[in-house]
Amino acid sequence: MSEPQAAFQALLTLAQRSRAAARGLPAQADIRPHWSGIGFSLMGSYFVAPIGEVSEMLEVPNHTHLPGVQPWVKGVANVRGRLLPLFDLAMFFGDRLGSSRKHRRVLILETETLYSGLIVDQVFGMQHFPMDEYTEQAGAVPSAILPFVTGSYPQGGERWSLFRPALLAEDPRFTNAAKS
Repeated sequence: MSEPQAAFQALLTLAQRSRAAARGLPAQADIRPHWSGIGFSLMGSYFVAPIGEVSEMLEVPNHTHLPGVQPWVKGVANVRGRLLPLFDLAMFFGDRLGSSRKHRRVLILETETLYSGLIVDQVFGMQHFPMDEYTEQAGAVPSAILPFVTGSYPQGGERWSLFRPALLAEDPRFTNAAKS
């Protein structure tokens, strides 16, 4: 065998060994579209709010109490130079926050006409749910919250109710926080 033929044969052998040792491509998994939202707890129930309806999450800031407002209005805080009204969401619904003060968080709702902070028991951050598991039935939530819930997703043995802050922003009881 000539030198060029020997070299070519060596390359063929190397190529065959490489193919024999190569791993196959990973199995193609079925990709399910997911819906994402901000998970939080309130009054012992799990909720998720659409990302587009919550502009920010933060710890409960220092705030100033306001006279002549409903008891669920906690006050107003200065957040990066903007005045943020703070609302105790559980108290608005006729209950009280169940978590310790250090776990409470504020979900900031910002629309064209409203900038408000909703105090909730705890925030779990981004939650992702397979879209095909959505149901229009709410999870186990207090009846006062039902008008603001449009469905739910199961996850981790819990049913996460889809809470719509935009519906809350349209409620005249919420937008008129002055004492009667």
